[in-house]
Amino acid sequence: MVAPAVAFVAVFAYVPMYGLQLAFREFDFAAGITGGDWVGLKYFQQFFDSPQFWNLLRNTVVISVSTLVAGFVAPIGLALMVNQVLGRRRKKFLQTATYLPHFISIVVIVGMLQVFLSPTSGLITRVVGLFGVDDANFLGSAGAFVPVYVLSEVWQHAGWNSIIYLAALSSVDPQLYEAAKIDGAGRFSIIRHIDVPALVPTMIVLLILNMGNVLNTGFEKIFLMQNPLNLGVSEVIATYVYKIGILSNQFSYATAIGLFNTLINFAFLVVANQIAKRVSNTSLW
Repeated sequence: MVAPAVAFVAVFAYVPMYGLQLAFREFDFAAGITGGDWVGLKYFQQFFDSPQFWNLLRNTVVISVSTLVAGFVAPIGLALMVNQVLGRRRKKFLQTATYLPHFISIVVIVGMLQVFLSPTSGLITRVVGLFGVDDANFLGSAGAFVPVYVLSEVWQHAGWNSIIYLAALSSVDPQLYEAAKIDGAGRFSIIRHIDVPALVPTMIVLLILNMGNVLNTGFEKIFLMQNPLNLGVSEVIATYVYKIGILSNQFSYATAIGLFNTLINFAFLVVANQIAKRVSNTSLW
């Protein structure tokens, strides 16, 4: 039963690592991946010396950390609220309504954002205009790009990500709730002293896993949301690699940038795992 999963990881995660040597070679179309001249850290140094480096790193960190924080807290809060809903049908309806946006295509999501946030006819723009904010262009504003991206990510994925927390809450002994109610505990006391402690191990494991993708922003969504007006804050490492590697045919340079991004993510994963292991004795390894 494990064999298909092992084969999938081997083919799509480990076999492609063979191409990482391209980051240290001068790519030659005729000679292939291994036929180019060895140039060492040339392309890494080129990226570090690039005037785009700090801007790309700042944009990537701001978007990734904002999404990580909001996307980590929102599912926990949603799971705690859904768990307090009385009635099985109402709880199922609420769960379905909240995780349904997860299955909407990213292209459709961006299309919805363009419709709702249109400067001339957008519903949200008109509502904001009632409060005195006229001619708001959220998708064309550099200051509004990150909040729009993060809030749309939370709306789309919070319900789906809350499922694992709801599963953890379902394993709590019902006698604990009964004993707490007999002692006069209210809902907030029950959440604080029973629900939250039950979620802590799951929270720590998921936080460690998320730290491994701290610099991996959603390429498709950011790329579709980009325009000349917000490019200063929306250009991240993922989109830059695509433009440099695919559109400009600088494959070695793009591979070096992607490898740098992966190494930073791996470092965050290791550090987060060690900190969690020392603080709570909960870790991945």
